[in-house]
Amino acid sequence: MSAFAAALDALFADAHLARDVVYTAEGGAPKLIRAILRRPDDITSFGEARLWSETTRLDLRLAEVTNPRPGDRIEIDGEAFLVQGEPVRDRERLIWTVVLHPA
Repeated sequence: MSAFAAALDALFADAHLARDVVYTAEGGAPKLIRAILRRPDDITSFGEARLWSETTRLDLRLAEVTNPRPGDRIEIDGEAFLVQGEPVRDRERLIWTVVLHPA
């Protein structure tokens, strides 16, 4: 295991940064995993207008979720979400970032 992977494992184990979520791949069984939740505001340009919206993003370890797909279900504190769009991996290929929308 690389030093970077070990550092990420420590971040995902930290109770202040990460949380337990239930991940269910489409057609699969639910499993409990660790994830880091981010809810940044997003500003999108449309012509001359700038649209503000809230987003929900989740970082998942590749070691726990090897191939997230649009439509997979994630439950966070009893609230259900679906993966929207294609997940993106980080440069080191250790973390998936998924965009969520309410189920």
